Amino acid sequence: MEQGNYSVGLDIGTTKIVAIIGRENEYGKIEVLGTGKSKSLGVHRGVVNNITQTISSIQQAVEQAEINSGLKIGSVVVGIAGQHIRSLQHSDYITRPNSEEVIDNDDLDRLCNQVYKLVMLPGEEIIHVLPQEYKVDGQSEIKEPKGMYGGRLEANFHVVVGQVSSIKNIGRCIKSAGLDLGNITLEPLASAEAVLSQEEKEAGVALIDIGGGTTDLAIFKDGIIRHTSVIPFGGNVITEDIKEGCSIIEKQAELLKIKFGSAWPGENKDNEIVSIPGLRGREPKEITLKNLSKIIHARVVEIIEQVYVEIKNYGHEEQKKKLIAGIVLTGGGSQLKHLKQLVEYITGMDTRIGYPNEHLAGDSDEEVASPLYATAVGLLMNALESTSENLPVDEDGVPEEEKVLVEQGHTEGKMTMESHRARKSIFDKWSEKLKDFLDNAE
Repeated sequence: MEQGNYSVGLDIGTTKIVAIIGRENEYGKIEVLGTGKSKSLGVHRGVVNNITQTISSIQQAVEQAEINSGLKIGSVVVGIAGQHIRSLQHSDYITRPNSEEVIDNDDLDRLCNQVYKLVMLPGEEIIHVLPQEYKVDGQSEIKEPKGMYGGRLEANFHVVVGQVSSIKNIGRCIKSAGLDLGNITLEPLASAEAVLSQEEKEAGVALIDIGGGTTDLAIFKDGIIRHTSVIPFGGNVITEDIKEGCSIIEKQAELLKIKFGSAWPGENKDNEIVSIPGLRGREPKEITLKNLSKIIHARVVEIIEQVYVEIKNYGHEEQKKKLIAGIVLTGGGSQLKHLKQLVEYITGMDTRIGYPNEHLAGDSDEEVASPLYATAVGLLMNALESTSENLPVDEDGVPEEEKVLVEQGHTEGKMTMESHRARKSIFDKWSEKLKDFLDNAE
């Protein structure tokens, strides 16, 4: 079935791998054409630690999405997380040869490319260079310097750095699963794309994505990303604690957490008891819900406090860095009962649960609008954005669609072609670099 331009987001998580196929409808919303989900084996705390298992999990999810949609998956946009991710602030400048000309995309590209040359620790590589604000000839707080005159262009950058080996391993898994790697995006950025509204980003907001293996944080203020961080704990450690504390097997611990778990121990009465079947030939176990929520509470508090330390590191206490929109919780872990109240209690900040339905078309599947899918939807949005900028290109570098226009005698095709070339972002250049890098690494 012909579906026009569609893209794919692939979220390689610690507990599940999700592939989402979608396209943009005429209202600029995202129409989900098919989803696939498989249990993630071989990923630990956001990092691939068993290539073979990860490849087969990716293939399962992709096959399911293909069957679901009737489409073939070629290139995917993937998320990266894990405790090896760190971010830093950096400022850089360029001097323009001719200050009589206005600043254009080439100048911005030159400035960004300069940041990619930063010397990193051995084994690290820059994943994202995100300009925060610009200065032109000393005039500060400029959000969009394009079209201005000036000799010296400076910018503050938020630079996200990750381990080369982890990036290569992800690339390897994608390649071996028979797919092309379109882009690699930081997972908290993808989740933020899907869940936050522009107003929240302006007012100041912290997005906390509680996944299985990691908890990701992204902080926005004045519409600009200010801080990102990945904390190597998530829902899995809570399950682990229940397993140890109640001496039951993992499957039962996971079910207990989902069905009866609460982050607030005061909620349960002392006489509420769950009976769990014992292992072969053993007596069933009785567990009080109060104890269950005490175990969960202790671990959740630890995770939230770590995240809160990161929010303080960003400078939340300072008046002009205040996050007015508070906190948005998303990811599978955000579905824990009474978590919102606990987060508000610990941080004193307004909190809501974030659903990725902001950008989805109205008739999308209920399931996709769950916080579980926030990262995958964000990756799909990223994929759609880059396809609209990267139409298939022929040998001369002319996007195919525009070539047709030119052949039909429409000259405006030529003009859009120029602007298209100018639009090719730094990120695409980085992906090309990464692809070469992965090919050579084989």
